[in-house]
Amino acid sequence: MTLAKKLQQLTDDLAIIDDPQERLGAVVDRAKKLPPLADAERTDAHRVRGCISLVYLVSEVRDGRCSFRCEADGPLVRGLVALLCNFYSGATPADIATFEPDPLEALDLARNLSPTRRNGLASARATIRAFAQSHPS
Repeated sequence: MTLAKKLQQLTDDLAIIDDPQERLGAVVDRAKKLPPLADAERTDAHRVRGCISLVYLVSEVRDGRCSFRCEADGPLVRGLVALLCNFYSGATPADIATFEPDPLEALDLARNLSPTRRNGLASARATIRAFAQSHPS
């Protein structure tokens, strides 16, 4: 599935929740079901720079497709970074590198966040895109 189709599906899924705070709550709830990173993966090499919260992002390419997993010290940040990881996982590096829309903006999830949180999430997205750009298909 292309990232554009994935974004449309995610938009449709979250559109049934009118209230922005409830939408964020649903994103946080989804992330609670994800397994945490192993202690060995919570290293400085996997730390996302630019986030005030501790955010770790593990990236890999398998069979020409990217896979992302994350951990964060706060539930809201973990939920939003996990949404980014799930969104970009399964796409090719070229698709990620060229896909411009920010999923959090497109889903109207970033509007009610503080500027520091928005900057941190932009850093997480930039980390994902930089990984994709450094692993051309």
